[in-house]
Amino acid sequence: MESGCQTLPEEQISSAKRILKAVKAIYPDEDANEEPIEPLDSSASHATLLERSERLLRPRAETGDPQAQFLLGLVHFEKHHYAEALEAFNSIKDQDPQALYQLGVMHFDGLGTPADPALAVEYMRRVSQSSSPQAGHIKYAALYNIGQAYLEGYGVPVSSTEAERYWLQAAADGNPDASVKAQSSLGLLYSRPELLDLKKAFSWHSEACGNGSLESQGALGIMYLHGQGIRKDMESGLYCLRRAAERGNVYAQGHLVAYYYHQKIYSKAVGLAKRISEYQDICAIARETECLPEFVAKGIAMALFYYGRCLQLGHGTPQDRAQAELCFTKAVKLDSKVCKELQMDITLGKL
Repeated sequence: MESGCQTLPEEQISSAKRILKAVKAIYPDEDANEEPIEPLDSSASHATLLERSERLLRPRAETGDPQAQFLLGLVHFEKHHYAEALEAFNSIKDQDPQALYQLGVMHFDGLGTPADPALAVEYMRRVSQSSSPQAGHIKYAALYNIGQAYLEGYGVPVSSTEAERYWLQAAADGNPDASVKAQSSLGLLYSRPELLDLKKAFSWHSEACGNGSLESQGALGIMYLHGQGIRKDMESGLYCLRRAAERGNVYAQGHLVAYYYHQKIYSKAVGLAKRISEYQDICAIARETECLPEFVAKGIAMALFYYGRCLQLGHGTPQDRAQAELCFTKAVKLDSKVCKELQMDITLGKL
């Protein structure tokens, strides 16, 4: 499973500064004699903050303090010292569901150990069933990951119905403190042929969007524009699409290109499509926006195809058939299905 795991909540693990803040809050006496550090954004500052955390934690961890062992494991994880992180988390996995969760992530992704998806799912199940107060929000994240494993058949048999079951638990009726990823994923799941229910898809995308999901905001725009699961509403559709596009949702950007083209606002279509056509690192965009790489690729493919069509016909830009062919070729490499549908539109005189 391609790092599809939802990581621990941001406040617990996402940065060296947060780890150090946690260390200082739990062990203020150890930090009393330390020189203050001005937090910088440079990689050197990141390394310095981690070293300081490790220096404060190691004596406590060596006495068997489980909190210190967990935080030290996070420091090793942040430093990509995965063997040391694995050792730290393994030492307390039966006491701390947070450590068990991190081990699940590492076994999913093969970090510091050969990938073992079946074991990873088992660890996630244990976290989801934990009654420990430390489980907190990570129970929802664990349930989301189990659902993702079932959708992909990673360590468990492929089952969209099992994915649905676990994601419904993770989504917790739209609770903003639960897994927003699960809420958005349910919106996508109910748009798939095997569980098609566009009203449910719209409902879950609405919940996820209200809880901050950029992916679902773009999906809502498309559903409003085309009347999928909801009455057609161009104004609401364009509002959602534009807001999502401004926030970096590439799939929404691709659909905006299509909208501008069909409204014959060719200069806007060309300007936006040209910018999207220059995107390079799909995985980096997906990580930054928390949108699925598949839909990032679809958005770029759409933009390239429409840009190619504008170049081919001279709409909003000087005609350049050779450049148009390059755009079409790049688009097909990114998503042949999207291109096949758009080519059919050309054949039917719709594009």
